[in-house]
Amino acid sequence: MEYIYIGKIVNTHGIKGELRILSDFQFINKVFVPGFNFYIGKDKIKETVKTYRHHKIFEMVTFVGYTDINQVLKYLNEDVYILKDDLKLNKEEYLDSDLIGMKIIENDNNIGTVTDITYASKNNKLIEANINNKKVYIPFNKEFVLDINLQDRVIRVKLIKGMI
Repeated sequence: MEYIYIGKIVNTHGIKGELRILSDFQFINKVFVPGFNFYIGKDKIKETVKTYRHHKIFEMVTFVGYTDINQVLKYLNEDVYILKDDLKLNKEEYLDSDLIGMKIIENDNNIGTVTDITYASKNNKLIEANINNKKVYIPFNKEFVLDINLQDRVIRVKLIKGMI
């Protein structure tokens, strides 16, 4: 079982057991749905989402069996996880963490390895790569990233002069 971190419970909301979760998970629409199982804290306590709504910057949930604020206070400041197997992704979809360790290919030459995926801003994703023992950032857009092959663990890129 592989757990995936999706956010942190930062507060309660109201008196009926609703929780505020801060999450920047890339597939919020697939996991914040009634009936989905979350695993809370270091002990990975299983809870099932009863209701969900987005409010300001928070993902607001209630869990099945909880109707009072006092019942959910135990979850304040706890991390929230899901099981990777529960996340049903299409063939074209992948988690950022799935890209780490992939080979980077340019013009049929292996030039490096993905070491991390970072964000310069909410909509500006970057591939952090080790190329020639240097840390290089490659913008994650169609001009630079030509193809991602999850099965072969290869990312094909087209870099510009001076990038590495």
